[in-house]
Amino acid sequence: MGGKSNVPLITKGKRLDGRKFDEMRPIKIEAGVINRADGSCYLEWGKNKVIAAVYGPRELHPKHLQQNTQATLRCRYNMAPFSVPDRKRPGPDRRSTEISMVIREAFERVVMLNEFPTSGIDVFMEVLQADAGTRIAALTAGAVALADAGIPMKDLVAGCAAGKVEGEIVLDLDQPEDNFGDGDLPIAYVPEKDEIVLLQLDGDFTKEEFEKAQGLALKGAKKVYELQKAALKAKYEKN
Repeated sequence: MGGKSNVPLITKGKRLDGRKFDEMRPIKIEAGVINRADGSCYLEWGKNKVIAAVYGPRELHPKHLQQNTQATLRCRYNMAPFSVPDRKRPGPDRRSTEISMVIREAFERVVMLNEFPTSGIDVFMEVLQADAGTRIAALTAGAVALADAGIPMKDLVAGCAAGKVEGEIVLDLDQPEDNFGDGDLPIAYVPEKDEIVLLQLDGDFTKEEFEKAQGLALKGAKKVYELQKAALKAKYEKN
């Protein structure tokens, strides 16, 4: 975030890729794409490509991690080495560990962990191609995979981000906007509970800009929620 772009990111009220300020990138979601997983999802969001797989509830090892009153939810967000133009070093880093944690905390608000004492539920989210907004794309795919696995949940978790680009509040930043914009506000939202379960802020926003960005991101998250439900419905109609 920050720096100066060689080309204007906003021209005549339109963004570099031609979108309006409140317009999202195209999103495609498909549930049930990995036969060996208990639940899975493939997602394309703009140029982001993410696959998520859920395994469990199953016996948790090592046993000292087991909890007598509820399941243990483990989430792993990872960017494949080939997901970015400059090859990424394989394995977890500080950023992926932090994102895994905040996604897990968001899911813990909706997954009924008390239904499966001593068990483990694993959610793997692999970014195959990255183009800004990967944490929200991964969370969106992970939520669909959890539902596809039949894990009892109070609701899906849906997410979206808004940001500040050349002084304008815009929805769903792409890579140039993320690299050279003034701020980014990703959120995750549980519509049934009307609750924000993830909110991270990068950059400088006035109070008014923050409120506008939050409102725009919530509007986007509600659209994503409908796409998540449609993807799950499509899978079971097909079967």
